[in-house]
Amino acid sequence: MNIVQILAICGMLSPIIYTAMWIICGSLDSNYSHIRDDISSLFAVGAPNRRLSQSFVITESVLLFAFFIGLHEGINDGGGSIFGPIFLLISSILGILFALFFPLDEGGEFTTYKGKGHIAFVVLMGIFAIAGMVALWIRLQFILGWSGFALYSLISAIVSLIGVIISSIFAAGKYRGIIERIMVTPYQLFYFVLSLMVFLNN
Repeated sequence: MNIVQILAICGMLSPIIYTAMWIICGSLDSNYSHIRDDISSLFAVGAPNRRLSQSFVITESVLLFAFFIGLHEGINDGGGSIFGPIFLLISSILGILFALFFPLDEGGEFTTYKGKGHIAFVVLMGIFAIAGMVALWIRLQFILGWSGFALYSLISAIVSLIGVIISSIFAAGKYRGIIERIMVTPYQLFYFVLSLMVFLNN
């Protein structure tokens, strides 16, 4: 097993840990609702299991960051544009920063600069991730063994963008929790499939 494959395993573990975080930490709080409450509320200021939730998020973000460091070389031995891997790397850095320094305010609100910063980082993180998906589609559509994933990357970008729009419309509604979970699913699946592709092709 080479270093690129090891980093790809890190990438596959990241969405698994992220999903485990909101399932486990959400179940530990009897007042938390997966239907009503957003995922970020689990590590908001004053949340009952904030440290545990935060440790999960930081771990999955660092694992994703490690994978993205080797992503450019892991695709076609580094042939092609670096923009896709760079956009995804920036997205993962933003994920680490908001988990460490910009929690939501108590009760999942965003009134202080940290709470507002959290929202800004999440939005930017999503934009860079979608940009990375589109850039990978452009890069990979004519590469042998990657053309099928290129189409998947484009579809993931479109579905993710639609999810962001829908999620923003219902951000203050009583179903924002379940809507957010549906919205983040295309991202998490994309990270896992991309990691798996890199592992299998190296």
